[in-house]
Amino acid sequence: MQAEAGHMSLTGEPGGPPARYGLSIVDLMTGLAAAFGLLAGVMSARATGRGMDVDTSLFDVALHNLNYPGTWFLNAGTVTGRTPRSAHPSLTPSQLYRTKDGWIFIMCNKEKFWGVLALKLGRPEWATDPDFATFKARLANRERVTQMLDTELKKRTTDEWIEHFAGAVPAAPVCDVAQALENDFVAERGGITEFTYPDGRSARMIAAPIRIPGVTLPTRAAPAMGADTEAELRAAGYTTESIAALRKAGVIA
Repeated sequence: MQAEAGHMSLTGEPGGPPARYGLSIVDLMTGLAAAFGLLAGVMSARATGRGMDVDTSLFDVALHNLNYPGTWFLNAGTVTGRTPRSAHPSLTPSQLYRTKDGWIFIMCNKEKFWGVLALKLGRPEWATDPDFATFKARLANRERVTQMLDTELKKRTTDEWIEHFAGAVPAAPVCDVAQALENDFVAERGGITEFTYPDGRSARMIAAPIRIPGVTLPTRAAPAMGADTEAELRAAGYTTESIAALRKAGVIA
């Protein structure tokens, strides 16, 4: 898709080949967009008594996901490209930095976080240095900021920094799939749940991201193809004879 190809031109290291997302993000977000649209349609129908068609597509969602780079181009002609180490195009620091044993992502998305980060790194003078004291100054000196942070962050491991920054500086480790799922925070949040099948089988799955106090979301598998067709048709007023006719004509299985 053209819009998704546009996202590829934003992903990866400068000078490298186009890179796709690691996950089927557009597919997943199109499902969410469809759900939002359907819920809006249901609410409208309840209020007005009139139904509506709701339409979305992979292409439209991919295009919409261009978000602020799209807005920058449409209003200022700015074509956003790749940045080193997955850096944010306009915020610094907001990218990957080297630690003693790997990588850490730090995002100072508010001015206050730069001063806190400087203190946490034992370099309080950075907070008032005119070359680094503002978003604009740090962006102009991004390479220097990267070198400075790499130098300090290489003194400890990623886990040590995560503990050191906890509650003060937005920071995250780079996890593989196993590390992302098998950690104490995910367990504490109930991020993994067990889904059951009618035949007694079960499968561990990632829990729904929506939490509603006092409500337990379903953890049963989706029904088999056509499992509820007859019940739904009967609820809609179809007779045994009419259902049999539909089945004989191949309309339903």
